[in-house]
Amino acid sequence: MEILEFGFMQRALLAALLIGLTAPAVGIYLVQRRLALIGDGMGHVALTGVGLGLLTGQQPVWVALAVTVAGAVAIELMRARGRTSSDVALAVLFYGGIAGGVVLLAKAPSGTPASVTAYLFGSITSTTPNDLAVFAVLAVVVLVTAVGLSRVLYTVGGDEEYARASGLPVLGMNILLAIMVAVTVVVSMRVVGLLLVSALMIVPVATAQRLGRSFVGTLGAAMVIGVLVSVGGVVTSFYADTPSGGTIVLLAIGFFLVATIGSMVWAAAFRRSHSEAEDHLHRHGPTCGHEVVTHEDHVDYLHDGHRHAVHGAHYDEH
Repeated sequence: MEILEFGFMQRALLAALLIGLTAPAVGIYLVQRRLALIGDGMGHVALTGVGLGLLTGQQPVWVALAVTVAGAVAIELMRARGRTSSDVALAVLFYGGIAGGVVLLAKAPSGTPASVTAYLFGSITSTTPNDLAVFAVLAVVVLVTAVGLSRVLYTVGGDEEYARASGLPVLGMNILLAIMVAVTVVVSMRVVGLLLVSALMIVPVATAQRLGRSFVGTLGAAMVIGVLVSVGGVVTSFYADTPSGGTIVLLAIGFFLVATIGSMVWAAAFRRSHSEAEDHLHRHGPTCGHEVVTHEDHVDYLHDGHRHAVHGAHYDEH
């Protein structure tokens, strides 16, 4: 394939594969805790780290990682103290993060508008072999942690009071998740950009929720979808000459729309597939004396071991 003849595209595809696996594996816990937008805020904080790295002549990836992890821990500690005050503190931290990044990048010798755009919206073709090696190590650590501790993280995310009563380290797990989000944001910034990274953590999970029937099934489907849209987005951007970050996110949204429409059509077809009750001469109603069973958006009646539901002028077997 022509695309594999270029070294920068080989690195881009490998980086996309890592991000496609890692981002949804972390994002599923954010969706569970209704913290879908925290990845977006962490991207703002990471921009300050990038600016600081370029200004001081250090590796932007490592400086961004240190600043973002520190910000993630601070956010989680503030969130644990109280929702009302932490909301304001979070907003100040996020706005300060992007403002600090813009100012530091403007003062950095290599902080050109082009470099700012590359970090904000992604520039996967500029990924160096050193960047790829760092991303691979970080991605593997995050992936192993997210999957290996899935049972504990799921329990803490579902009911903190129950988890605390069970002796689980709730604050420690929340801080660990915040650190994983920070690392994922830094790993993803070359691929989709700091302003779009949250989409890759959330949209594949939202799509998988339309398909999965369990947490494990949803997690697996989200990771598969993440890989498909990440690698597919990079390939599409190569041939269509479009930015990789925006292309990946649009592809992810396309998957979400297809899954949503497909699940609606499936649900409608399933409802039509019920067989009609045979020789049903009895008329069901509030006074018929048969047990009433609430089923989704309608009512079934338990009749001679069968559940009957009114569909127009007849009854269906449910």
